[in-house]
Amino acid sequence: MVLSAATTMAADVTGTWTGQSAGPDGNTMQLTFTFKQDGATLTGSVQGPGGDAMAITNGKIDGDKFSFDVSFNGMTISHQCTVAGDSIKMTTKSDSGDFPGMELTLTRVKDAAPAAPAPATPAAPAQPAAPAAPATPTTPN
Repeated sequence: MVLSAATTMAADVTGTWTGQSAGPDGNTMQLTFTFKQDGATLTGSVQGPGGDAMAITNGKIDGDKFSFDVSFNGMTISHQCTVAGDSIKMTTKSDSGDFPGMELTLTRVKDAAPAAPAPATPAAPAQPAAPAAPATPTTPN
């Protein structure tokens, strides 16, 4: 009963989230996270600029907090997150001294609403033609 209550209270992070991160060289890069939540389990991927998507592992959700790992280039980066509405505060920590931890804020990507089709303008009903006026007889002069 307690587990189901905690799962019910969990924030739904399913969707796409983006944020700007400062790289080790000081340049800013955009990161895109795609999350899929299933109860207390989190799966998905993260993609940086120009790279292939990297799978999320060990994803766990507990209320408004969640965590996951991403492994690449022989290192694992742990992510600790707190969600509040359409914003996620994220702190990362690497198991390698070559890649410093960082803090960033992610924002939920809103699905673009499909453009509403223009309402069809009903054609005006055809008006019957006015009856032709009778010809006026002419008399020769």
